[in-house]
Amino acid sequence: MVLDYCMTGTLISLVSIFLGIIGAIFLGSIYKKISFGILGNTIAGVFGSIFFIKTFGRLVFDPYSIMNHGTINIFLFSINCVVSFLGGILGLVAINFFKTVLSKKE
Repeated sequence: MVLDYCMTGTLISLVSIFLGIIGAIFLGSIYKKISFGILGNTIAGVFGSIFFIKTFGRLVFDPYSIMNHGTINIFLFSINCVVSFLGGILGLVAINFFKTVLSKKE
């Protein structure tokens, strides 16, 4: 089965966002203190994953570099997945940090 180049890039981006969501929910389930519930963790995971992929994806593991010449580069895809997962975790930590700082000022 042959997939369209742009569609595969979109699917890789969606997988990256999904892994960011899983990372934030995973951290929130382990550390209840920084959890914002399932919906809050999901939102933190989405934004954390997107921020990290957009920031560090320029280093060659963006979806279009992964699908270079119509073949999947597994090494770049695995780096993309790890960065997305960590982005979700760090997104949740960052939002918790901002919440803590703002609550101390009040």
